[in-house]
Amino acid sequence: MLLNYALRNYNKDILIMTNIKKGQLLISEPSFTESTFYKSVILILYHDISESIGLILNQPTNIKLNEIINGLPLDNFQVYLGGPVENNTIHFIHTLGQIIPNTKEIKKGIYWGGNFDTVKKLITQKKISANDIRFFIGYSGWGENQLINEINNNSWIIHNDDTKICMQNS
Repeated sequence: MLLNYALRNYNKDILIMTNIKKGQLLISEPSFTESTFYKSVILILYHDISESIGLILNQPTNIKLNEIINGLPLDNFQVYLGGPVENNTIHFIHTLGQIIPNTKEIKKGIYWGGNFDTVKKLITQKKISANDIRFFIGYSGWGENQLINEINNNSWIIHNDDTKICMQNS
């Protein structure tokens, strides 16, 4: 569903690539068959000359957050596969930059990370819903020039979109 939306709204004339920026989406080309990224939509969280970091938005797992984080009540927070790097880590994006300390703004209205103790407290108090926050196991990462080379080899389409698509649960 997320991939279909992104491809439907893709406009090649607008997306002439000058550089990669946080907040952009990467959409895997149909010909890109590498298993982890097949039909993936990735939100770029960070990019500089030496590395790029992102989260796959459309690969849900069968895991709920309370199954991997002790002390949380039963919840409906689905965990997604963020990518193949460091699958023993939890990452999260959210719309709560004003109430979760130490977040990094990715794009207007969407944030990455922050104080996890605050997040756990807000979940316990039922002050966060699945529409406000998304959790990921691992992340997607590229070394120096790796992502640029993949884009130049037509593995990815760059897409600029609003934050609404980033917070959609697929």
